[in-house]
Amino acid sequence: MDRLPDVRFARTEDGVTLAYQVFGQGPPLVWMPSLSNIVAQWRVPALRAAYTELARHLTVVLYDGRGTGGSDRRIDLGDLGLEAHLRDLRAVLGAAGLTRVSLLGYYHAMATALAFAARRPAAVERLVLFGGAPRMREAMTPAQTQALLSLVDQDWNLFADAAATAWLGWDAAPSHRFIAEAFRTASSAPVAKAWFEAARRIDVTPELPHVRAPALVLHRQSEAQIPVEVARRLADDLPDARLVELPGSTPTLFIEDTAADVRLVTEFVTGRPLAAGPGRAGLTPREQQVLTLLAAGDSNKEIARRLGIAVHTVERHLAAIYRKTGARGRVDAARLTEIRHGH
Repeated sequence: MDRLPDVRFARTEDGVTLAYQVFGQGPPLVWMPSLSNIVAQWRVPALRAAYTELARHLTVVLYDGRGTGGSDRRIDLGDLGLEAHLRDLRAVLGAAGLTRVSLLGYYHAMATALAFAARRPAAVERLVLFGGAPRMREAMTPAQTQALLSLVDQDWNLFADAAATAWLGWDAAPSHRFIAEAFRTASSAPVAKAWFEAARRIDVTPELPHVRAPALVLHRQSEAQIPVEVARRLADDLPDARLVELPGSTPTLFIEDTAADVRLVTEFVTGRPLAAGPGRAGLTPREQQVLTLLAAGDSNKEIARRLGIAVHTVERHLAAIYRKTGARGRVDAARLTEIRHGH
């Protein structure tokens, strides 16, 4: 994606202004926020690659919740519970003109996605759920999480760095630096502390039987983060859900195997398998990332910067791509992506 999507603004029922972005084509997927900064997140190579790939088949909506990112920072810190988050989601959907969507409930936003789907079944096509819990305190009780949360009002900069590495596994430079900066600029210590304190009181388990949308429950956390039993119980309690335990131990999506995670989410939301495309099925996940950025027009130096690797490593990946696909050069290789997506 050559340029960042424009930042738009929505206004909630209680007068809070929210920053959001819409990009891509296809069925709409709203990637709901925890502590977020949608502009800073584009600087994280793995996230940019994920956004770019998702947008090939889906209309992606990102937004910053109240008190975070480009949204209003001066808010009522006593009003950061479930109803406030539901007001934020309704405002973004209204401003974007969307009446029926799929929701990616990610970490803090999982409970909000479940509650919205239960209360507004006609508005929700499908649910992708990762990293949180209907009873949010269950996602916050592991000892490592408690230790990290204790840093919020002690040392905000240290919390951002620790959250990027120990909590979310972003330990590869420059991804660590970019994701830490996204955390640091997402909010302030007082707002973050109020977010987490409010989250402990959120419990949407009584609403689970009323969720009618098919749900994909994803898990890739070690026991130090969220035990798999939490995800299994959620899948069992929802009327129409399946659990997929993802390989790896990094407790996030789109970092260990961006291509596989994107494919899984996209195929579930669209309801159809994605064609592998001419010569592309044999590429490694990293080679697919390189090819995606090449097709977007990035130079070798830009690809190296986005993926946090050396230029000569990009050149090595390109040589492998040309060999595996039979492409005669950059233009020919880029055409594989165009053919794959029917352009």
